[in-house]
Amino acid sequence: MTAITEITQSPLFAKQKKKLHKNRIEDLDEAIRTIVKEPETGHLKTGDLGGIRVYKFQSMQEKVLLAYEIVENHLYLYAFGTHENFYRRLKKYFDR
Repeated sequence: MTAITEITQSPLFAKQKKKLHKNRIEDLDEAIRTIVKEPETGHLKTGDLGGIRVYKFQSMQEKVLLAYEIVENHLYLYAFGTHENFYRRLKKYFDR
């Protein structure tokens, strides 16, 4: 796999990130750096979310899920959040 050279945030991702406190943003940025180093580290989803990968990480004693997709050398960041209703919100985002 080629190295990731571009990263794009979805409008949903950018809106969610803007609302975070600084320490949570640092945890999120660290998770993104991990994905850039090891693009296939997340779990590949099937069905309605086929092709999307979800990476799980800790932030302030809370498990956070980060949805992303890699197309060639481009990383698309779609959404992040706790497990509660995460996949429902993600499917709703893609159904628009």
